[in-house]
Amino acid sequence: MLGKSPAWQDAGGACSGYLVQAAGARVLLDCGNGVFGKLRAVMDYAEVDAVVVSHLHADHILDLVPFASGLIYAPRHQPVPVDGWPGTDHPPHPRLIAPPGAGEAFRRLCAASGMREEHIETGFALEEYDGGDVVTVGDIAVRFQAVPHFVPTHALDVSADGARITYSADSSPSDALCEFARDTDLLLIEATLPRPERDGPRGHLTPAEAGDHGRRAGARRLVLTHISDELDAERALREAAAAFGGPVEVAREGAVYTL
Repeated sequence: MLGKSPAWQDAGGACSGYLVQAAGARVLLDCGNGVFGKLRAVMDYAEVDAVVVSHLHADHILDLVPFASGLIYAPRHQPVPVDGWPGTDHPPHPRLIAPPGAGEAFRRLCAASGMREEHIETGFALEEYDGGDVVTVGDIAVRFQAVPHFVPTHALDVSADGARITYSADSSPSDALCEFARDTDLLLIEATLPRPERDGPRGHLTPAEAGDHGRRAGARRLVLTHISDELDAERALREAAAAFGGPVEVAREGAVYTL
């Protein structure tokens, strides 16, 4: 658990970022602001095999910029010896598996921040997925399910060695999400709001709604994420557990879940 904050970071925290490791493969789900530094604290970023992006909101993609900078400019990735590094003709080039339109969005983001438009695409090997795809990274398989949010968004179902994690991404109440997560081992579900949005279209869940989605999905374990340190964690747990009908956890950075 690298980052669990909503669009505004917790004090000292990071936005959405979840590292999945299985069968020798390493996949990062989302890469929001603050995630790259958290990733570096637990592993060598050059060993990430792929980043899978649920949607193109800033709090899920911003740290692709510093991640790409490390892949391109770090001393050890240069073609000649630098500061004790021997030089390489084969710098890491992890896969970046992102929604349709990602290439254009990444180029706009880089240009707006004063980088070369192709900065992210230079560091990564970009692939744009379709909602019906199944993507494999080593022995890890990732499936996608469209969920209702303010921009096109996909929940991610990640499986390996007979175990499954379903990540809701950002979503308002969704029957499709419940069916997609049916019997998952761990449902990592957003619980952003203490109450539903005041007006306009909905884009997020409350803790009670998150718990209800877990119950309807038959999830074996429920973890609330995309949740601020300004929201009372105990109240969120009570509301979610009452709807789920069993124990619930609130995500915390640094937590490790073994399946």
